[in-house]
Amino acid sequence: MMSSAHFASRSGLVPKRADCGGAMLRQPEGLPDWVNRNRGRASNKSGYVRCAPKAENQTIGIGRNGPLRVDDAAPSVIQAPKLEPRIMRYELSDYEWTTIRPMLPNKPRGVRRVDDRRVLNGIFWVLRSGAPWRDLPETYGPRTTCYNRFVRWRQAGVWDQIMEKLAAGHDEAAQMIDTPVVRVHQHRACIADNNHQDIGRSRGGLTSKIHAVVDTNGLPVHLALTPGEAHDNRLCSVLLSALLPQTMLLADRGYDADWIRELARQQGAWANIPPKRNRKDPICFSPHLYRARNLIERFFNKIKQCRRVATRYDKLAANYLAFIKLASIRIWLRANESAL
Repeated sequence: MMSSAHFASRSGLVPKRADCGGAMLRQPEGLPDWVNRNRGRASNKSGYVRCAPKAENQTIGIGRNGPLRVDDAAPSVIQAPKLEPRIMRYELSDYEWTTIRPMLPNKPRGVRRVDDRRVLNGIFWVLRSGAPWRDLPETYGPRTTCYNRFVRWRQAGVWDQIMEKLAAGHDEAAQMIDTPVVRVHQHRACIADNNHQDIGRSRGGLTSKIHAVVDTNGLPVHLALTPGEAHDNRLCSVLLSALLPQTMLLADRGYDADWIRELARQQGAWANIPPKRNRKDPICFSPHLYRARNLIERFFNKIKQCRRVATRYDKLAANYLAFIKLASIRIWLRANESAL
């Protein structure tokens, strides 16, 4: 008959005070029963505990009184390397921060302001992820600081000024205009005065419409917001009021109106817009040049990668338009950086 010691050595079961791989395992005293039960379950019949072989001078675990000792020696514990701060893809790069820093408000007096770069990274995190402000990671500081800075600089016109400075050097050879529709989240449509917040109702539900004008390279020049059921050409007189001579205007059939063509002609520009099927008077239209209008569609694709723009989560139209301008500012910064 096989002895109990021989059976323990064959099956890998050792008593609580047995040789584990040449090392004597001693459990610390004073530990609760549930710790001993989780560390190794003893058999009711044999009283043995299954234990894996351990090398000498190796830590078994951490107990209440410190590391479990092997052969009455406390070996050194292997420490994990410290994690370095990881730069997210939506945080400002060094070039972007160097470019945008002189455009920010300078406050020489009063209490020193919190780090602007950290706050801007927090704002861009909300813009890119679409998460609520209360879910802002602690890496970017208090959420109230980022939100208040976003709102106060919007009220002071900081985002508008940065957008205008970046768009001042746009390519004037051609300009394209178009309007996409954006769904409004149901939790952000509970304002009694929705008519003044550019929230409209259509077949798709509550929507808003973004009006944008881009240049030859697909970079934004002018931005505006209207309710979703508004016609595409409602803001043409405002957005197209600064056309330069010899500029080609590209738009889809929704902008085929005599007054829009006349507006472009008065400024010395040419409107290359496909005619509607019910138009009786022939017009000059170039399908080959019209193919370049895909740049504005690609611009909308870029800004809708920011979830705060793809779906409207803001109750106030001014805040939502500010997020659209922030996404456009980021496109300008990256375009200038890639041109170096």
